[in-house]
Order: sequence, then C-alpha cells, then structure tokens
Amino acid sequence: MDWWREAGVDLQFLDETHPWITNEAPAGQEAAKAGPRPAAPTPEPEPPAPPPVLAQRESWPQKLEDFASWWMTEPALDQGGAHPRVPPRGSAHAELMVLVAEPEASDRDELLSGPLGAFLDSMLAAMGIAAERTYRAAVLPRHTPLADWDAVARSGMGEAVLHHIGLAAPERLVVFGRNILPLLGHDPAQSPANLQNIDHQGKSIPVIAGWDLAALVARPKAQSAFWQRWLDWTDSPL
Repeated sequence: MDWWREAGVDLQFLDETHPWITNEAPAGQEAAKAGPRPAAPTPEPEPPAPPPVLAQRESWPQKLEDFASWWMTEPALDQGGAHPRVPPRGSAHAELMVLVAEPEASDRDELLSGPLGAFLDSMLAAMGIAAERTYRAAVLPRHTPLADWDAVARSGMGEAVLHHIGLAAPERLVVFGRNILPLLGHDPAQSPANLQNIDHQGKSIPVIAGWDLAALVARPKAQSAFWQRWLDWTDSPL
C-alpha cells in the first residue's frame, strides 16, 4: 500500500457493491431511508374578495345636503385605504360641476386642495368662472392609487355617480379623467368628444370630457386642445 501511495494513488475502487446503508438504520434516520420528503403542495391563493355592492338606491340620500354625510360614512362606497375620505364641495345648481376620478393625495378636509386644485383654479379663472359657482366632486371617496376600475364599475358606483350628478343638477358638467366615462354609460371605444350630454331620470346635462388634471398639467398640447374644445362648447347654447 505504501508503494501505491508513493505512486500517487489515494483511492481504491472495487467491482463489488458494498451495503453502506443497512436495513437497521440508527434511531432518527428512518426519514433518511425513505429519501427526501415530497414538497408540500402550494396552497391555491384565495380569490379576492368581491367588491362591496351599493345598496338599493331607495336608501341613497335624496337631497344634496344629505349626500356628503352619506359619502363619508357609507361602507359600500370603498374598501378602505391609507388616505381619508374627502367630501364634495359646492352648492346645487352650480354653473359648472367638475368631476374627477379621485381626491388628490394631499387632500384631507377639502377636495382638490393641492397642486391639481390650484391648476384647476387657474383654468376656471381663465374661463371666467368663480370658484363659488362650481361644484367639485370625485368618483372615489378617497385617493386610491392603481384603482381597479372594473371592480368600481361592478360595485354600482356608476349609478351612484349619476345619482350624485342628478342631485347637484349643474348647468354644465366637465369630466377630467377617461376612467370615469364608462361609469357614465360612455362606450370606451368611442372618443370622449362623442359624449355630449348626460341623460338621467329625465334630465339632460351638457358635458365635456378630457384628460385628467395631472395629464393636462404635464401636456401643454393637451391643455391647448382642451381649451379650444372648451371655447367651442361654451359658445354653443345650453
């Protein structure tokens, strides 16, 4: 063996098999005899909870002065979140109702109180409309990043938005945000310019729709296009 070691051979190979693992394994090694355990099956993820569905409209407020408190407390209006609910603001029969998708992230007690609201105030000033002659509302009660608009539609929010518009009864309506349009019965395959009136419960309200306020802030060309549409729209009789 020393001769082989000096020749550099340090391993020995045999043709016969050797039972390294005997039938009588020491205690605690039974699992090793059986081999590795099969992986536990991955549990199927639970399906997401269905969105809350608004109750029958008979329970909805029938006066605009009662709407804000219902908006702030009705459980089925949303699924919660880190941002607070923000009420609409303004009076009924306003010259212009402004409808946005959601409050700003910085809104707390007042809707559109941040940078987008300041941009809207500048727009209204250029349009010759005083702030007190507007009614401002949002589709969602709280700021909701990456909102599931399909789920919002299934919850019955579209009917609630139309009910809200009916209670506010403005002379005109401007909609900022294309995600809102399907809730108003508009076919998303059509241009927003094709939506010209909201017909609800025997009332018809002229409407103009465009990009959301954040997109308008970031796109001067979109501002110019909306301004031209606004001029054409307001030149037409009600």
